[in-house]
Parts: sequence; structure tokens; C-alpha cells
Amino acid sequence: MLIEKVKNGNDHAFRILVEKYRMHIFHTVFAILRNQQDAEDAAQEVFLKIYASLPQYENQGFKTWITRIAVNHAIDMKRKKVRRREDQTVEFQPEEFRGKNNTEELVLLKEKKSILSKRLVELPDNYREVVEGFYIKEKTYQQMAEEQKVQVKTIETKLYRARLWMKKHWKEDDFR
Repeated sequence: MLIEKVKNGNDHAFRILVEKYRMHIFHTVFAILRNQQDAEDAAQEVFLKIYASLPQYENQGFKTWITRIAVNHAIDMKRKKVRRREDQTVEFQPEEFRGKNNTEELVLLKEKKSILSKRLVELPDNYREVVEGFYIKEKTYQQMAEEQKVQVKTIETKLYRARLWMKKHWKEDDFR
């Protein structure tokens, strides 16, 4: 496995890993920073953090793990930039950043939806429609019940059982 080779000190394997995830990391940080130069700098720093943190990586949900590192780093960069611009006499207001967490949540939600979309075919047929409806198409239980001509409780039960199936068969880290 590529990650194991990097952990064992193989620099060529790390270059391959960087190349494989370079655009993903760049787009992730760019979505937060909205500046190409800052995003390029942040992406390089993220890969340094990934390299330094690999010994702690536990082989679950690598793309989700590196996305979280990238999002957190970009948010930190953005906060530092705002702080530098602030007048020294103005007290820092944490409320200014409440909306920034939404960016992180949106990036991670998009990542989860992407993973789930690709893996829908693995789900048993009786769960696929409710999982796609609820998580991908963001329908309510009521909407799905009306479309399928069943009770809302039936949708709740199917979704509950689908979640149990996913927890049992898929890596938990990919769907937190």
C-alpha cells in the first residue's frame, strides 16, 4: 500500500501520493481561502502536515482524513490573515468565524456525498433508494414516503437498517 511505503520512508511513494491528491487538496483549500496564491501555499503546507502526521494515521478513510487536515489548515490561515488586518485596538470577535465552520461542514458534506454516491451500488436494493433520497437528494422522510406510497415509519425503519448495514460493512471514518 502506498501509505505504508511512505510511512517506511519511501520518498518516491510520497511524491506519487502528492500527485494523486494534489488537485483535491488545492480545491479544498481554495474553496475556503478564495485566493489562488494562498491556496497554493496552503496546499504545500498541508502536504507537509500530512507527511508529519502519517505515523498517527490509522488506515481508515485516508481521503477524508487529508480533507480534514486541509480544511482545518485553510481555516487557520484565513483566521490569521483576518487577525493581521485587524486594528490592534479592536478586540477579536469569535462571532466573525461562526460562518467559517459552515465552509468546513460543506466541504466535508460534499466529500461524504461523493463517497456515498460512488458506493450506493454496494448497498442492498431495499436500502439504496432511501439512502440516496435522504443523503444525496436531501429529501424528507415525508417526501420519500409519499413517493414510495408507504408510511413515514417504513422510511425511518429502512434508513435505520441501512445505517446499521453501512456501519457493519463500511469504514466508519468515511461517514462521520
